[in-house]
Amino acid sequence: MSDEKQKAELDLQELIKRAESQTDFPEVDLSEFTPPTYEEWKEACIALLKGAPFEKKMYTKTYEGITFEPMYFRKDTEEKGYLPKNSFPGMDNFLRGAAVNGYINKPWGIAQACDETDPAENNEVLKHEVEKGSTIYNIKVDSATLKAIDAKDADKVGDVGVSINTVDDVSTLLKDLKTAEFPLYVYSGESVMPMLALIAASIKKNGGKFETVKGVIGADPIGELAANGKLNQSLEKLFDEAASAAKWTVKNAPEIKTLFVKSDVYSNGGANDVQEIAYTLAAAVEYIRELMKRGLTIDEAASQIMFGFSMGENFFMQVAKLRAVRPIWAEIIKAFGGNEKSQKAHVHGRPALFFKTVYDPYVNMLRNTTEIFSGVVGGLDSFESSPFDEPIRKGDEFSRRIARNVQIILQEEFGLLQPIDPAGGSWAVETLTQQIKEKIWAEFQAIEAKGGIVAALKEGYPQEQIAAILASRLKTAESRRDRIVGTNMYPNMTEERLDSRAENFDDNKKSRVAAVEKFLASINVDAAKAAIQAVKVAEMDSVIAAAAAGATIAEIRQALGKGESETVTAITAHRRSEKFEALREATEKFKAEHNGDNVKIFLANMGPIPQHKARADFTTSFLQVGAFDVLGNNGFKTVEDCAAAARESGADAVVICSTDATYPEIVPALAPKLHEVLPNATVYLAGTAPEELVETYKNAGIDDYINIRSNCYMTLVAMQQKKGIK
Repeated sequence: MSDEKQKAELDLQELIKRAESQTDFPEVDLSEFTPPTYEEWKEACIALLKGAPFEKKMYTKTYEGITFEPMYFRKDTEEKGYLPKNSFPGMDNFLRGAAVNGYINKPWGIAQACDETDPAENNEVLKHEVEKGSTIYNIKVDSATLKAIDAKDADKVGDVGVSINTVDDVSTLLKDLKTAEFPLYVYSGESVMPMLALIAASIKKNGGKFETVKGVIGADPIGELAANGKLNQSLEKLFDEAASAAKWTVKNAPEIKTLFVKSDVYSNGGANDVQEIAYTLAAAVEYIRELMKRGLTIDEAASQIMFGFSMGENFFMQVAKLRAVRPIWAEIIKAFGGNEKSQKAHVHGRPALFFKTVYDPYVNMLRNTTEIFSGVVGGLDSFESSPFDEPIRKGDEFSRRIARNVQIILQEEFGLLQPIDPAGGSWAVETLTQQIKEKIWAEFQAIEAKGGIVAALKEGYPQEQIAAILASRLKTAESRRDRIVGTNMYPNMTEERLDSRAENFDDNKKSRVAAVEKFLASINVDAAKAAIQAVKVAEMDSVIAAAAAGATIAEIRQALGKGESETVTAITAHRRSEKFEALREATEKFKAEHNGDNVKIFLANMGPIPQHKARADFTTSFLQVGAFDVLGNNGFKTVEDCAAAARESGADAVVICSTDATYPEIVPALAPKLHEVLPNATVYLAGTAPEELVETYKNAGIDDYINIRSNCYMTLVAMQQKKGIK
């Protein structure tokens, strides 16, 4: 170290010592400053807004029907009783968190999902994730496994996760995992019994103790019904299986939950946060009732529930909804007669896929980070940070590493383990929490009035409510009032699309079938058949015995039997950006099929650069959303020069760009010439026309306008259609 650096280091150490020894700080007299009143602040804002309406600019309406105010005050929480006096974290109704000391003694769980198709490969990834900082073994299974279909009968083996058919697959998957130390998370689809049996049989077979395993091996049949429109068996039968599995785990694996009540179906459908929470709570209540009907106590039934919520883009709304859901759930369980332990909601979170994009996917890293942050501030128990490339492909080492490390950085470097209920006492957050709590409760009661969530789904009520919000979200995205960076705003025209790394389902199937057949060749076939025939829904041990004897997941499902499924209108999954992505993909496809031909737009920039630049830049970004070719220039002095250049461009459309002050002179002279030199082109004006000039501009040949109020999506679609792009 140089002498200069060494001296600087010593000086720094001296400063630190002085700061640490300083205990008495002088009082600062602030009497010369007079606190401004709200009215004075408002007047200052109005002056800065320069004529823009205060109520329109300073109040933000949300999809939940809540309006964010520009400023909140102590009286908002104290006078309305939003924050009860002497309310502490881990006490009362758990508004301020389920633990007295927050994350200080027990950090939130880092549950990085692992989705490799082959059980052995997935096992390696699971071990690697824990070595690198994950604290939960989060196993994601493929669609066939979720539906209890063997690989030999599946169409897309390994489409979204690991393929599990037999107890041998599970043994390979769990080999050398420290399941007594780290929780195990497995979502099992409609029924938990087949997956629970395979895991329990594997652990027992390999000398482990299932009673030491914690986490969730959970089903959500109502969620599957809502997502798919029907099930592979009746709900009554699935409730029977849920009760049987719950009774068994209460006795044999008390740290395992068997109902993973997830909000994904509602969130992915476009639901607002009130709908997402209310419908998920309603599903959980339905499970509580059905389990109690089948002989479980309220405390036993409540012990089986884990919630999985999606964290969306509105930061403060996510914080508020998590803080609101805990007291609501506590009151519900209390009304059933549950004890204080049962009233605590276990909340798992993950980023909402609805808000992720295919184009400029690296922005998803930022989206995920804010969603993790809001979940932590809201007090969740565990979090799965999805890889940034989730909408495109399965994650890889890089994308999983980034996702995992964001959580580790928040814990280790940002110090988010220290503050207990960091949002507590915030006038804004407390007010918002109460507002969303009231709306969630009202929507939950609306579902209850219809006979519960299943009856409501049969009626189509949640589907209609969510569809209305989805339509609103898509409409605001079309006009870019909701900005999607990299998609409907600020598109990256130099972007190289990520390789989708499409799964080779044929190879996956061959590999998995071969592995399963090899295992089946080693078992006692007669013993397996006898064990399968002995399976009874009411006896979980009989299902475990069948799994241990070699029954496949499909054979277990068949042995459990089937019933006629209810049917409802499915809540289809969407992403907010999907329409713009399809639009851009259509352009790229057309360009590839037509030797680089594209929608060409000529910018008729009039005057020097300062005169036209603002609108030319806005128009360029507007049109590049569709991946169109925008032909720019440094401006023209005369309309004749501009028209000549436009003719040479052969453009499909022209946009006149200048200022409001110059348009009255430019437009009547230029627009007719543009139609003359490009008779098939559409002529746009960048900006808006005063009411008294609308007719004049129309008669001159202005076909449409491009401005901040334009429907970007519909404008670009019209340009594509005129070009012949489907």
